[in-house]
Amino acid sequence: MRAVPKRGWLFWATAAAGWALILWGVRGALHHHVDTRPGQLVRFLIGGALAHDLVLAPVVLLTGVLLARSVPGRGRAPIQAALLIAGTLLLFTYPELRGYGHALHNPTSLPHNYAANLAVVVAAVVIVTIAAAVVGVSANRRSGGG
Repeated sequence: MRAVPKRGWLFWATAAAGWALILWGVRGALHHHVDTRPGQLVRFLIGGALAHDLVLAPVVLLTGVLLARSVPGRGRAPIQAALLIAGTLLLFTYPELRGYGHALHNPTSLPHNYAANLAVVVAAVVIVTIAAAVVGVSANRRSGGG
């Protein structure tokens, strides 16, 4: 049977600080219930956890398995990096793409074309990934590794 590691004072101090911050946030959400709408906040948190566990994590794992089976070892790292960056960009810009936060009669609430901007940034990620892969392959051939 495996021994449970002892927890030192730093672990317990940071655990207590973390729980204090969580409780402070919950208290603030309940105290300012008109602005925070605790019912919607709970649905958002539970929905986010379910979306992560039932959609995002399986998609990432399936993509990783397919990538490992279809891409040779040397080309895998740049593609993994590009997918990680593009996926993070998509998750980060999702609220803007959906138009959350848009206020009627306020042209400055979401003033940009976020879909076009995301496409430009993802295209730049793809171009840099291709360039990095080409440089890596040519450097590998010059050094006699491939």
